[in-house]
Amino acid sequence: MKSSHLLRNIPSVSDLLESPPLKGLVERISHNVVVEGARSVLDDLRQELQQKAGDMPVPAVGELAERIARKILRDERPVLRPVINATGVILHTGLGRAPLAEQAVDDVVVNSRDYCSLEFDLASSARSHRTLAVQHLLTQLTGAEAALVVNNNAAATLLVLTSLADGRHVIVSRGQLVEIGGSYRLPEIMAASGALLREVGTTNKTHPRDYQGAIDESTAALMRVHTSNYRVMGFASDVSIQSLVAIGREHRLLVIDDIGSGALLDVNQFGFSQEPLARASIEAGADVAMFSGDKLLGGPQCGIILGRRELIEKMSRHPLARAVRVGKMTLAALSATLKLYRDPDTARRFIPVLQLLSTPVDNLKNRAERLAPQLNACAAIGEARAMEDVAFLGGGSLPTQQLPTWCIALTPQTATVEQLAKSLRTAEAPVVGRIRQNQLLLDLRTVFPRQDQQLVQTIRALSD
Repeated sequence: MKSSHLLRNIPSVSDLLESPPLKGLVERISHNVVVEGARSVLDDLRQELQQKAGDMPVPAVGELAERIARKILRDERPVLRPVINATGVILHTGLGRAPLAEQAVDDVVVNSRDYCSLEFDLASSARSHRTLAVQHLLTQLTGAEAALVVNNNAAATLLVLTSLADGRHVIVSRGQLVEIGGSYRLPEIMAASGALLREVGTTNKTHPRDYQGAIDESTAALMRVHTSNYRVMGFASDVSIQSLVAIGREHRLLVIDDIGSGALLDVNQFGFSQEPLARASIEAGADVAMFSGDKLLGGPQCGIILGRRELIEKMSRHPLARAVRVGKMTLAALSATLKLYRDPDTARRFIPVLQLLSTPVDNLKNRAERLAPQLNACAAIGEARAMEDVAFLGGGSLPTQQLPTWCIALTPQTATVEQLAKSLRTAEAPVVGRIRQNQLLLDLRTVFPRQDQQLVQTIRALSD
């Protein structure tokens, strides 16, 4: 049969919409979406029939409707979806870094559903500043005179340098000229800000005399940058923030401290070290300190700037401040997160990042040994066994320090391990693990206990 005759046999969109698969979708999604999906599939079918010149039959209405329904459901699946993070990387940048505390989620919902007092003083009816929602909490928790919140720490660095050092030199140790994932390079950010970079020292060693020798009339500030995503080991030394502050005071220069991940609690208690505390930077005398909100703090993505009141006010008035400001959802989530830090025990109990860091390894072992037999019984799995391993904080923080963990090592029944990993990533409830030595490891350090049975159900569904 010629393709022109076959084209006449293609059902109309109206006929297809009356079929049960599409009738249900019209009610669930929308008439327009289903019509567009049907037209798209029919256009593809017409092209295929013309190319094959009659060598293929026209699908029946029911079969075609099912094909259209599958395409619509596939297209309707959002790109941004919840996943089970079984990678063992706690602050996984690709998976959204820090999960929010339930209190933060609730505050985002409450302040997003209706109008909120973002820049409105309810007592006086005058306009207020949006950062007031979190400024008191930040100063209370860190000892800083004032605070400002922008959309990430790169924006914080850009605003600080633009408003305080435009056209003047900022002295930075050569060993601290960091590059972070996503094309962030400190020298390029500095160039974009208008500040002039003055490198001192060497890659592995910088001394106080290096800063002293580089200071001249064009110097605006001394800057320390925490090398959160790498470590220089062995024959190495740098200048402490206390020493840098002393040099700054001697020469009446600003001292800027980029502390990176921004811990508000000492992470030594979790087995880590060398991560600067925001309060320690302020107490050491830094004029300005900045850090991320979505890493060790465990809040939403944002950049937090702390410092002397006159400097924060100067930054707030700069035109760039409006370009990098945050919205009500970020402020609501950050405020709720910071409130939890007023009591360290409460923070450890409710902030997900701190929960994951503080989970005892015996707890992880018990869960792994309980889940492994359940996964072993799944048709898609050849073997599932509990095993010890190490996890990492990630997110550009503490790259050389490991955290003990327990995983479930999966060997597929018939598929390759890569196919198994992809099947789990593309499941209705996606699971992301890590492949090693031809096994898929599901690391329970980053899986919340409430997700254990969802994990089992997802793997069980692979054989359905």
